[in-house]
Amino acid sequence: MSRARQPSRRTVLTAAVAAAVSAGTVPAAAVQRTDTGADDPGPAQARPIDYHAWTTYREWRLGTAQGVRAVSGPRPGVVIGTPAGRSDYTDPHTGTTATWEYATWTAPVHRLTVPATEVVASWNAHTPDGTWLQVELQGTYSDGTGTPWYVMGRWAAGDQDIRRTSVDGQSDGKSTIWTDTFAIDDASTGLRLTSYRLRLTLYRRPGTHLTPTVWRLGAMGSDIPDRFTVPASTPGLAQELAVPRYSQEIHKGQYPQYDNGGEAWCSPTSSQMIVEYWGGRLTPEQLSWVDPSYADPQVDHAARFTYDYQYEGCGNWPFNAAYAATYHGLQGVVTRLASLGDLETLIAAGIPAITSQSFLKTELTGAGYGTSGHLMTVIGFTADGDVIANDPASPGDDAVRRVYLRREFENIWLRTKRYNASGNVASGTGGVCYLYFPAHPSPRQRKALAAVGVR
Repeated sequence: MSRARQPSRRTVLTAAVAAAVSAGTVPAAAVQRTDTGADDPGPAQARPIDYHAWTTYREWRLGTAQGVRAVSGPRPGVVIGTPAGRSDYTDPHTGTTATWEYATWTAPVHRLTVPATEVVASWNAHTPDGTWLQVELQGTYSDGTGTPWYVMGRWAAGDQDIRRTSVDGQSDGKSTIWTDTFAIDDASTGLRLTSYRLRLTLYRRPGTHLTPTVWRLGAMGSDIPDRFTVPASTPGLAQELAVPRYSQEIHKGQYPQYDNGGEAWCSPTSSQMIVEYWGGRLTPEQLSWVDPSYADPQVDHAARFTYDYQYEGCGNWPFNAAYAATYHGLQGVVTRLASLGDLETLIAAGIPAITSQSFLKTELTGAGYGTSGHLMTVIGFTADGDVIANDPASPGDDAVRRVYLRREFENIWLRTKRYNASGNVASGTGGVCYLYFPAHPSPRQRKALAAVGVR
């Protein structure tokens, strides 16, 4: 849940989007109640969303490498070969300056199928101690001009070498980076991003053979129309997945250095639920830093290792996806879905999703709260088509499972504009979600992911 003291960058970027248009097998934990065949994606339809990623050995070989080499095997990726050089980095959050060897990989230009008002990058990587990485984006506008290279994140799985961070203050007068999201400043002008390329810079301590390994690098571009409401959908699935239930609220006041628990921890709490659904576990040694009196210490761990030191919160979208992928055999992406039908397709294949939404207390029956931004985990649908969610904004783990009315949920999640408690126009997230799934999905899972634009 967003913190009241900090205006969310979602408010700014989604308002820009809204102005654009004014006219493996399922794990044993997955319990299937009714299979209506919703895993069949049916005919492809035009989507206002373009998610594209580089994941295969051939794709890694297509990029431009300076000191990086592609590696094959069951999970292809890129690593440092012979470093391209050395550079100094002063960590803005510790003041420490260190010298690092580096190498770069630049993706081929990707032409967006949907000229976009916003783009969110995400990545999956292993960064052993003594390594880290940076992801950048550079694009071309519909007027033929180009963006600068924007930093989309500086990231390490741990926090002993650098503090993972977004970078504020990046703008060229046409677009701005809002924490983790590229957004056109004034979409009403018709300006769009028509293509982009991504650049990875891999860093390691000089004189070592350490290296990050990056398995997935991608981005979601979208142009979601201005809408206060979305059309009602027809239920197509009755099924529930047995996803662990964790409350963020029982952590209130824990670890102020990672934003103090409670309502600020909806994102890592949701992430940890799905990580553990897929079998991800932490060892006692990994959790030894957590106060032993705290219940569900793995949630504290998720908060620490998703924390963005610039944003001063745990809600950085790609940092959560990258965290999930630090668990063996998992990958994670940030994308948008177009409908509850997309969620049904995923649930039918055993894939839960983390959704982002904002709403008044009166707009979601049974929630008992209102929020300017909150993450929860969709785990299924009732026989009536209502949404079954593990909502971490609950007083305890036993209260996390909720059933929300289908029509209410789809509207608060998929809209881009809403009225806040003061009666002013505010933003909605337009279907943003995190998807975590096996590194080697089953044929059924691959089919479902492809149906929602993720490959």
